[in-house]
Amino acid sequence: MKKAVLALADGKYYEGWSFGAEGSAGGEVVFNTSMTGYQEILTDPSYKGQMVIMTYPLIGNYGVSPEDVESGRPWAEGFIVKEYSEYPSNWRSQGSLDSYMKSYGIVGIQGLDTRALTKYIRDNGAQQGIISTLDIEPAELCKKAAALPSMAGQDLAKEVTCAAPYKWVETEWDLENGYGEVVHPKLKVVVYDCGLKRNIPRILAGLGCDVTIVPATTSWQDVMAMEPDGVMLGNGPGDPEPLTYVIENVRQLIGKVPIFGICLGIQLLGLALGGKTYKLKFGHHGGNQPVMDLTTRKVEITSQNHGFAVDVDSIPGDIVELTHINLNDKTVEGFRHKELPIFAVQYHPEASPGPHDSHYLFDRFVAMMEIEKLKKASA
Repeated sequence: MKKAVLALADGKYYEGWSFGAEGSAGGEVVFNTSMTGYQEILTDPSYKGQMVIMTYPLIGNYGVSPEDVESGRPWAEGFIVKEYSEYPSNWRSQGSLDSYMKSYGIVGIQGLDTRALTKYIRDNGAQQGIISTLDIEPAELCKKAAALPSMAGQDLAKEVTCAAPYKWVETEWDLENGYGEVVHPKLKVVVYDCGLKRNIPRILAGLGCDVTIVPATTSWQDVMAMEPDGVMLGNGPGDPEPLTYVIENVRQLIGKVPIFGICLGIQLLGLALGGKTYKLKFGHHGGNQPVMDLTTRKVEITSQNHGFAVDVDSIPGDIVELTHINLNDKTVEGFRHKELPIFAVQYHPEASPGPHDSHYLFDRFVAMMEIEKLKKASA
């Protein structure tokens, strides 16, 4: 096996072995606590600009499948695991994770103590890092890592958004039939793609929505010209504040159409309503984050992937109500507008492969759109 080194910006480094593509890769180093779903993680555009540590020790054991992707390609800059499984065992597998990463140029490192690395990131915060199989001199790599730009201030949505609007008809996958297709849609939904995961439009289509996905730069006038019954603000990578063009369009859509925001979507809504966002110490990444719905006092186990959060108290005018909080650190996980048909969550109710505790939020969005449509018809 070929040697590889992971070097952090603060001078800490870890030695291991290469898997996936050879070369060098840099980005913010974050850890993900999910036990499964590594292919969904790699192909989630929200990981653009980041290198992912998997805390679960054995990765690659079920191979890769074209049915398990969340976008057209992997977006994570690098992959960090304790042990890579060379021999996948899964009837759905169509190849190994190693060959998949090689085909897309994703650099990986295995054989290091991911438990110790995760604890270090948790204590010291997420920071820039470099994985290299070429230059493995730690001191030089740490200097290069320190010179990498921070996630804060970068507009990464422009790098992952679609090039033009398009229709989405595919519904969720099931064991017997694979992916389905929407039939006789009743509601029109426009989805902003700032780094969209495919399972969001899949669920909407499965609930009878005519879904149109538009680039992040789409104007609010063009959205309203499509006569939508609702607008979805999907997930995406990095810092929401540089996305001023999206924020302004969202601000103009407020009050004109029902809006549902997910992950980056809640941050964009918070900023459009006049609030502020801030960077978390190490973010929330994984499939086991406990969230309380304050309206019901029920606890949901959720999938999350974000490094920034909304300061709901900074939104002026007492116009929103906090609806969900993270039980680990009490950060904002959801809010709703007190008068308008608008709500948003910081976590991922569409999570594939799960958990699925929060799927009800899509039904809530559909019900909201149906109510507003009836109001317009009777006006």
